[in-house]
Amino acid sequence: MTRIIDFYFFALKVTIALLLAGMVVLVFGNVVLRYAFNQGITVSEELSRIFFVWLTFLGAVVAMREHGHLGVDTLIKRLPPLGAKVAVLIGHVLMLYATWLMISGSWAQTLINLHVGAPATGLSMGFFYGAGLAFGIPAFLILLSDAFAIATGRIDVTTAELVRDSEDEVALDEIPSPALGPVSAKH
Repeated sequence: MTRIIDFYFFALKVTIALLLAGMVVLVFGNVVLRYAFNQGITVSEELSRIFFVWLTFLGAVVAMREHGHLGVDTLIKRLPPLGAKVAVLIGHVLMLYATWLMISGSWAQTLINLHVGAPATGLSMGFFYGAGLAFGIPAFLILLSDAFAIATGRIDVTTAELVRDSEDEVALDEIPSPALGPVSAKH
């Protein structure tokens, strides 16, 4: 099961990269065509917007799994272990509720706009609003899994890194740290 989940998130990362590449090609190509040939790609702006929305929502799912979203855990660190566990579980319940609202709203909008075509491409606007479902359902499952792991003690909230304190930490995680040798104090 873990391999299937890992493959799913790998596929999400590949999809995000392809969407970003598609945006770059569409926008750059449109700019070049407009300036050089006084022509353009009619669907460029609309497709770029759809790609950006999907890229954002899929990226949020990946960040949710990796606990890459920014947050403040100052209160959690100051509470006793049981209080921290209760506070984190309350936070997860609130996030599950907000995610459920996102899922139900996206579902309603997807159904309402299923037969509405986008102006330039003619694509169903249900596809546009479906991005909320592509975020909401996996995010709900991730939050539910984390809440269950916290409730059963598989995740210790006093030592686990549930959020990132700053964007700098996220950036530093991406950079491999070189092996540090002895530091000399020459002036």
